[in-house]
This record gives sequence, C-alpha cells and structure tokens, in this order.
Amino acid sequence: MNAERRHFLTTAASAAVLTLAQGARAQAYPSRPVRLVVGFAAGSTTDILARLIGAWLSERLGAQFIIENRPGAGANIATEAVARAAPDGYTLLMIAPVHAINPTLYSKLNYNFERDIQTVAGIVRVPNVLEVHPAVPVKTVPELIELAKSQPGSLSFASAGVGTASHLAGEMFNTMAGVNLVHVPYHGDGPAMIDLIAGQVQVGFATMTASIGHIRSGRLRPLAVATATRSDALPELPRVADYVPGYEASSLFGVAAPKAIPISIVEALNREINAGLANPAIRSRLLDMNGMVLAGSSADFGKLIADETEKWARVIRAANIKAD
Repeated sequence: MNAERRHFLTTAASAAVLTLAQGARAQAYPSRPVRLVVGFAAGSTTDILARLIGAWLSERLGAQFIIENRPGAGANIATEAVARAAPDGYTLLMIAPVHAINPTLYSKLNYNFERDIQTVAGIVRVPNVLEVHPAVPVKTVPELIELAKSQPGSLSFASAGVGTASHLAGEMFNTMAGVNLVHVPYHGDGPAMIDLIAGQVQVGFATMTASIGHIRSGRLRPLAVATATRSDALPELPRVADYVPGYEASSLFGVAAPKAIPISIVEALNREINAGLANPAIRSRLLDMNGMVLAGSSADFGKLIADETEKWARVIRAANIKAD
C-alpha cells in the first residue's frame, strides 16, 4: 500500500470515528444539567420566556435546564460567555431583540454573533404598538404624522433606553414618516411607561406586553400595531404599515447555542421546542403575553435574526445612534 493511500484511509477512519463519537454524544444528550443563559435580570420578559421553555425541556428531555441570569452591557456579557462555551449543547443562550441590534450599536464586541452563535429555535414575536397619551389630540397614525409635521420637535417619544427596540422603532418611524419626534430615553420599560401615562412624554413604541394593560384601562390610546399583521390581542387596531408602507417593529425571542454544536443536538432541541410551542398550555401562556408563536426550523429563526439585524443596522446608521 503506497503512502498516499495509507494517508487517505487513515484520514477517512479518523473522520468516521469522530462522526460516531459525535453521534453517540448526541444520542446521550442531555446526560447532565443544561445552562440556559439569559442576558437580563430575573423577571424580565426574556427571563420569563426562558423559564417557561426551560421547564418544558426539563420535562421532555429528562435533565434539568437551569436558568442562569447574567445581566449587563446590553446582554453582551451573557452572549460572550455562550460564544466562548464548549459547543456541546450544555450551554445555551436566550435570544432577545438586542441580539439583532448590538452588532451595529456597539463598535467593538468580544464576539461575532454570526460567526460564533448558532440559532436553535424561535419562540415568540412580541409586537410593538404605537401609542399616545390620551391628551394628545390624535386618534390615527395620519393625524399623528400631521400634528408632528405641523409642530416639529414639539412631540417626544419614550423608550426603554438608547439602542433598545422601542428606541429604534421610534427612530425608524421618524425616518419613514418624515417627522421629528424627540427621543427621551429611560432605564427600562417601567419608567418609560410611568412618564408616558403621566403625560411627561406624548408618544410610545413599547411592546404589546408592556402596553396592553394600560391600553385596556384607557390610560394610553393605541393608534396602530407595528407588526406586519394585525394583533389578536387588539384585532381592531390597524397596522402602522397601512399608513407608513414597509414599517415593521417587533421583538423576537428564541434559543441559540455556540456555533460548532452538533447539528443532531440542534435538531433535537428544535424538535422539542416546537413541540412545546404546539402544547396548549404553553401556547396559551405565550398568547397571554400577546405574542405570535415562532414555530419553525433553526434556519428559519436564523433568517429572521439576520433580517432584523440588517433592518436595525440601517436605522442605527441613519440616526447615528451610539451605545452609551
């Protein structure tokens, strides 16, 4: 046997052994507790969703899925930790809207989301809603645009902070509608809602989850939902896109992992998460949060994140938004 043929056979045998070993690991998965890392504090929307899906996966796969909260730096601390973790399926990342924003918002990151992170499965899309304080003399999106154009700079919009989804939704509206709503950032949805309800600011682009109670109580007036389709929570509301063609703003949540995770583990997790999304109890809980279920493949969710990243990159650059 010549040297070239021996090299070929040795390489092929090594590849076969590696494939079998990966397959054996995947079949045994999970054989110990799995960490699901959340870049926000306990009680946040991201954390609540992580605990919901983590409990489901624990029950279905027979191993504990432990929620690990690692807040800070706009979820970059958590994302970097997962990007550097062993790609064995035992460290997962809870995806939130910031993961489509941070690659452009921050000039320097210690990870590259596209290179280092593998999407696993989507969970839910939560609509943003364009809303105003009841004292604002408008009831439709065209009336808001007309008022804003007639009084440039006189209306302000609240956000959960610089670079958050509610901030970018407002800046995108400014650009696409040709208006100048003045941005007023807060430290989270809670403080932003307090001042919007008090009339200290006039306009908001918060999530449906944060807004729905105040809308139903009459403390806020909704003008339109910001998603591509109408919301089941407020089906009578038109879409912003009915008046500002192409406008869409929502918050995506899902699960991801380190990039080199075996595809068999990705498929197993995706299959079980999708089973959870079809479960009546979990589906009902997501609908209670006014979310749109995101069942589909890991590639489907990856495409959604890529599209969102491209969209928000355009907004960030056009408005020259910088991270604090």
